[in-house]
Amino acid sequence: MNELDWHLLEDRNLLETARVRGVELRAGDRVILRPRANGDVFDLALREKTATIEAIEQDYENRIHLAVVVDDDPGRDLGMLRQIGHRFFFAPEEVEPLAPREFEDGE
Repeated sequence: MNELDWHLLEDRNLLETARVRGVELRAGDRVILRPRANGDVFDLALREKTATIEAIEQDYENRIHLAVVVDDDPGRDLGMLRQIGHRFFFAPEEVEPLAPREFEDGE
């Protein structure tokens, strides 16, 4: 594979929104992770965790992936910096949107 091919693989089509279970989601929205049953060990470990969408990406086969950072990860800030091991990808059907809080910090 030549250098141009590697750059093409790195290029991502970022989307502003994705519709999940009838809800329009964008970066910054929170979800509950509900990975498919036949997933890997990370899917088992992350099942039912809450996460924040860091980005919405579309691959070369037009599949949508939600890049998320797990809310209770002590290295959450690393996930927001797109560091490996702190940022995970899920298909839209593997997440459930969380309703936004009506009032934050007693407002």
